[in-house]
Amino acid sequence: MSTAERSDSGEENALKKIIVVGSSGHAVAVIDIIEKEQCYKILGLIDPFKELSTEVFGYRVLGGQNDIPRIVDKIGAVGAIIGVGDNWDRYMIFKEIRQLCPDMKFVSTVHPFSHVGRGVSIGIGSVVMPGAVINSGAQIGRFCIVNTTASIDHDCILGDFASVAPGVTLGGRVEVGKYASVSLGVKIIHKVSIGEHVVVGAGAVVLEDLPDRVVAYGVPARIIRKRNVGEKYF
Repeated sequence: MSTAERSDSGEENALKKIIVVGSSGHAVAVIDIIEKEQCYKILGLIDPFKELSTEVFGYRVLGGQNDIPRIVDKIGAVGAIIGVGDNWDRYMIFKEIRQLCPDMKFVSTVHPFSHVGRGVSIGIGSVVMPGAVINSGAQIGRFCIVNTTASIDHDCILGDFASVAPGVTLGGRVEVGKYASVSLGVKIIHKVSIGEHVVVGAGAVVLEDLPDRVVAYGVPARIIRKRNVGEKYF
């Protein structure tokens, strides 16, 4: 993996102790990456839907979001990463934690078996999965997910809280808007712009720009309907 510009470097990177928010499928994948990257020590998990002391991969659930101030007071300086796959849910959890703990530091994690090119920037809270390729000059926003074997070509931009699923291919200079979800196996040709809060359905081939808040799929991809902010897509 090439060295990327990580906005969690410096002060945040010095926080070796972190909590993982979430304990289900995406969180499990995030835990695996953190363990393999070996930058942080996981102290426990945050999940309001699990009983206290429930264990996942040997890490105990310490409480829910409302318990984070107590946990921070007890443990001391601690960072966090949000292991939740839904983009809007991830944003709402971030917003809640910011209100509870304004000084909370968030970290990103990059699997060592991914490839990150020269001049790539990766925002705080983002996760890069194994086999992902992010080529030179790409900008990955805050709290993004670049999933397994996704390919992001040169100078692409992923807006904050956006996600690309396993097997996605983005041509050069593609822009994916904030909160947008690009589903399994989608292909987007170069210089196309995907709007905010867009969902691109699995297997689609996108040849033209898509406006904000739509659902599109097909070969070639066509707009199927409008989409509301925060609407579930899983």
